[in-house]
Amino acid sequence: MVGKYKTILVTTEDKITKIMLNRPDKKNAINLVMYEEIMHALDEAAKDDSTLTVITGCGSYFSSGNDLKDFSENVDEIMKDDGKLLVQFIHHFVDFPKPLVALVNGPAIGLAATLLGLCDIVYAMERATIHAPFVQLGLSPEGCSSYTFPKIMGPAQANEMLLFNKKIMADEACTKGLVTEVFADSTFQGEVWTRLKAYANLPKNSLATSKQLMRSMDKEILHAVSLQESKLIAKKIFSDECNNGLQSFFQKGSKL
Repeated sequence: MVGKYKTILVTTEDKITKIMLNRPDKKNAINLVMYEEIMHALDEAAKDDSTLTVITGCGSYFSSGNDLKDFSENVDEIMKDDGKLLVQFIHHFVDFPKPLVALVNGPAIGLAATLLGLCDIVYAMERATIHAPFVQLGLSPEGCSSYTFPKIMGPAQANEMLLFNKKIMADEACTKGLVTEVFADSTFQGEVWTRLKAYANLPKNSLATSKQLMRSMDKEILHAVSLQESKLIAKKIFSDECNNGLQSFFQKGSKL
């Protein structure tokens, strides 16, 4: 699978399929090509012989979320049919049949932050930050975060993040339940991969069926939430508030 993709690296070793976001010069921002490639990689990982799947970032960022420049240039395609592409993308995470682990090696922003709520385990470096500044951009929450964040951390804590754009460190995210465990930056890779290799030797079918049982309680809700979120974004993306938010973002040198 190496070399098959333009924006991600996919490898399978020790019964673990690793999907690495590979646009480090763009802080692993998710563009239109990456949307399609991640979905394809998840489809393949669901069928391969691996026991679990890991998603992480190349370089110092997990992901800065949507590539807003690419998003703006391709907005008609991304948002057509009430954001059908976004819905399909999120459903790939909701419906993924095997344990899905996020290794947060740096900042997770926007869509990348909200995807953590759809993963089964989230391990993070101490330096990692989680930030979901949708309202700041004149948009609304996505990635099912309007449901997962309040469920995971409680409405009051979720409101600070989703309504008022609060950025939190990995330790705080762990306290809130969004991150499973935090590791020192210097030992992160060694410790998590030792643990994941041990997990990968657990009975594959039992892991998959147990994960699916636990997810089944929420799957229908998550599908409905994703559809509602995408419809709302499709409306807001062309609003004056969103236009002003994006202009401000670009004028500030793409820093949130």
